[in-house]
Amino acid sequence: MNRVLIVCTGNTCRSPMAEAMLKDLAERSGKPIEIRSAGVATANGLPISSHAAVTLRKRNLALPGASTMLSADEVVWANLILTMTAGHKRAILQRFPEALSKTFTLKEYALRGDPVMDDVAEAEQLYSEWQVRQALGQNLSTEQRARLFELQRNIPDFDIADPFGGPLTLYEQCADEIEDILLTLVDKLDSDFKDR
Repeated sequence: MNRVLIVCTGNTCRSPMAEAMLKDLAERSGKPIEIRSAGVATANGLPISSHAAVTLRKRNLALPGASTMLSADEVVWANLILTMTAGHKRAILQRFPEALSKTFTLKEYALRGDPVMDDVAEAEQLYSEWQVRQALGQNLSTEQRARLFELQRNIPDFDIADPFGGPLTLYEQCADEIEDILLTLVDKLDSDFKDR
């Protein structure tokens, strides 16, 4: 069975909405995917936020269960971990570095194969080199710094903003953004799982 874990902060807003939407998309397209969600900074058993619940009901989607705190068992269970932000991805990899090859932000995963990902890889390489040089009391060359800043301007934001505490319209906008991304990546999931 193909297993996807979707992660956000509290597992009461973004990741439960994404879980419900991806379950629906997988079911409607006949894809055998088991989907769960968890939070990097939550407690087990918290209810989904009321605005997230209303947003899902308006879309005729089943509400997921209560919140789950991210654990080693969840990480091992998943074939693929999709996060709502780069910060969530970093939090997972700090605790579970062995999950590197299967952890992506939702937007990053959807853009796999897109030429912008070459820019992301180049920027990550330059940033890593910059960190090493700073530790040695050195800096990047003028050309390298200019290239890094150029890449940073051109790279899309891989984060999905947290609607927590906002009005219902903010939750609906967040759900629209998540749905657009999930529609892009649902077919990639099928082919990626076949390649494993």
